[in-house]
Amino acid sequence: MITCYLRYVIDPYKLDEFKHYGELWIPLVNKFGGIHHGYFLPHEGANNIGLALFSFPSLALYEEYREKIKEDPECIAAMDYSAKTRCIVSFERSFMKPVFE
Repeated sequence: MITCYLRYVIDPYKLDEFKHYGELWIPLVNKFGGIHHGYFLPHEGANNIGLALFSFPSLALYEEYREKIKEDPECIAAMDYSAKTRCIVSFERSFMKPVFE
């Protein structure tokens, strides 16, 4: 299993838009065989950092997902939404292997 860790720098005045963006992507990742662990909004501390975590059984399956979302109308609409609202300033993507006991 591989877990994708996304760290977003977000516009703190557009938290509602970022929340909606996350709500769009959670079922899309699941639709393509991933397991979404959620989006995390700022609460205490920095007001412009958001996180997301989702897993795929392998890096190869994650890469297949990345190819498929380029053609999927719902995924394209979600990407367009973030571009239109500009709620995301930048992001970093890292991959990790979870440890569960």
